[in-house]
Amino acid sequence: MAEPTDFDGLIEGYHRFRDGDWQRQRARWAQLAQGQAPRIMVIACSDSRVDPSQIFDVSPGEIFVVRNVANLVPPFETTQGHHGVSAALEFAVTQLNVSDVVVLGHGACGGVRASLDHAFAGEAPGHGGFIADWMSLIEEPRDRIAAELGKGPDAIRALELECVKVSLANLRSFPFVPEREAAGTLALRGAYFAIADGVLHLLDESTGTFAPA
Repeated sequence: MAEPTDFDGLIEGYHRFRDGDWQRQRARWAQLAQGQAPRIMVIACSDSRVDPSQIFDVSPGEIFVVRNVANLVPPFETTQGHHGVSAALEFAVTQLNVSDVVVLGHGACGGVRASLDHAFAGEAPGHGGFIADWMSLIEEPRDRIAAELGKGPDAIRALELECVKVSLANLRSFPFVPEREAAGTLALRGAYFAIADGVLHLLDESTGTFAPA
């Protein structure tokens, strides 16, 4: 495994970028400085191994990305609070008018494993409580899958896939999403990237199954 990059390594990378890609694509960067118009929103995991821009081989300005633990979308709520994913979704759909929202799950998800293991149950914020609260979004499928498959690799894979389905269902709880789906101006898509073999799987919502792209 390669040595992890420290902050000095980030700055070295910035200088390579500034002297390389920035210079080669000056026209593109000048255009992006005037605004953005991505057609795709991707909701992905914060996991350092799953970079949507790299997986889909896109350039800056092409996809609008939200990343969080286990690529989850909370349900629509109007309660007081700081609804980061909801705000990003609202902006992408109603302001940028994206044509597609892709929920990208992945293999070896730490959030999923923690959920199956009840790793942070009862912990205070700062000691795992934030993680436990966030992963409560998948309590129902977690308990169902654990009862059927236990907590081994098959259960982890099943729950990783279920995270994508839960997020798609929660996306449709936002009124502006099904409105646009019905009008044919927005499509929701589920995907899953297997880190071990680099294969991208796409969800067929009519059957509930994932197949290689």
